[in-house]
Amino acid sequence: MTGMFTGVAHTAICVGDVEAATAWYSEILGLRVLSPPYELTGDAIERDMGELVPSPVVVKAAIVGLDSDDHVIELIEYPGVAVDPDAVPRPPNLTRPGLTHVGLVCDDLERTRADLESKGVSFLTAGFADVAGLRTTWMQDPWGTVLILLEKRDGSRPYWRQYLA
Repeated sequence: MTGMFTGVAHTAICVGDVEAATAWYSEILGLRVLSPPYELTGDAIERDMGELVPSPVVVKAAIVGLDSDDHVIELIEYPGVAVDPDAVPRPPNLTRPGLTHVGLVCDDLERTRADLESKGVSFLTAGFADVAGLRTTWMQDPWGTVLILLEKRDGSRPYWRQYLA
């Protein structure tokens, strides 16, 4: 079957404070704020998410990324849903079914990690690994989302084809 989907648009990360998350993803990770925080309420969002989120549906979101294409991260907050602001992010469990991590490609993994560590970013691995043609290291955002940083051996190939390089 062809033609069902034409691309992957975004990955959404639920956070407790969309303004703080937007600042962290832009100031710490260096992603561009493509759409600053905004709020959605009313009939349209109620029809879209009313069966998934307690009513009345209120969504605060922002879009961050590298370019203004469909490969972006949506930071999303549900202010109408009670969340414990002091809740500690759960420990990473990459074997739990569902979304486990977000991959970010960088040109110089060692420099990127050193820069992020100097900004207080929490890394999950002690160093670097070389696997399937990639150098990798793992980190976590302040809301518990696991991120893998990837450096390609061959910049002309997509990351998933590095093992052939």
